[in-house]
Amino acid sequence: MRVATALPSATEIVYALGVEPVAVSHECVYPPAAADRPRLNSCVVDPEGSSEDINEQLEAHDQVYEVDRDTLREVDPDIVITQAVCDVCAVDEILIRDAVEEMDLDCEVLTTDSHSLDDVLDEVLRIGEAIDRETEARELVEDCRDRISQVESRAAEAVAENGRPRCIVTDWMEPPMVAGHWTPEMVELAGGEYGITEPEAYSVPEDWADIVDFDPETLIVSPCGFSIEHTLRDVDELRTRDDWSDLTAVQNSDLYAMDGDVLNCSSPRLVDALEHLAGLLHPDYFERPPEDAYAEVPVRPTPEA
Repeated sequence: MRVATALPSATEIVYALGVEPVAVSHECVYPPAAADRPRLNSCVVDPEGSSEDINEQLEAHDQVYEVDRDTLREVDPDIVITQAVCDVCAVDEILIRDAVEEMDLDCEVLTTDSHSLDDVLDEVLRIGEAIDRETEARELVEDCRDRISQVESRAAEAVAENGRPRCIVTDWMEPPMVAGHWTPEMVELAGGEYGITEPEAYSVPEDWADIVDFDPETLIVSPCGFSIEHTLRDVDELRTRDDWSDLTAVQNSDLYAMDGDVLNCSSPRLVDALEHLAGLLHPDYFERPPEDAYAEVPVRPTPEA
């Protein structure tokens, strides 16, 4: 079956199920083999800008993505997997359906719409069924659920002993956004107390004063689509804010950057992120995340030489 994927999570899922897509979205880089596949779409935004720069670029354009019709026609997929979660994060189903209908392609369009861990795992099963990889999908989901249960069980022991540290994950810096969708659930499963945003809610700009009032004991910065290095480069967008130094997380240097391509991507790698969150929130009960999975965020900028 010829499968095309229009977002990174779908690309990760089909590779995990043993299928190489015939085309992927412009931002698909994991697994590494995805970087060499034909690109299904393009984007008008420069992804290397700061979050403020990118936000300004988004406001300046009515349409962020464009489907590459020549590529779509050339790869001639049997199915295109797209999404309806966010028309900013990835090309959405409407653009894909319009292109498929305009070119009169004999092609199914499968739309994902995940907002929780259960949603993500259900989508793995749904995609597995659609691309004839039902057995592989069931095995992958079973493994993910087992790992989630192990984290939840051990985190319960940690919480009984030490309580739940207040935690916030920001998935944008300017304007600041507190991560929604599956992130509140993951922090709770990992033994933290999440504030401001409810499970499965959309990520929206938050008043910085509300973040200060919640006063996280652990602050994790993970802008959507940013690598750890990208986040560390631009983290002054948070560090220069009023009352930054009043946050308990800052006073205790409990500040971390995590890969926005993992924590904000609705793929099975969210289970990796869950284990990493648990390691940061309760290091006495969980292994510290591997070095490439997080970085400590300095409380203040490093003075220029």
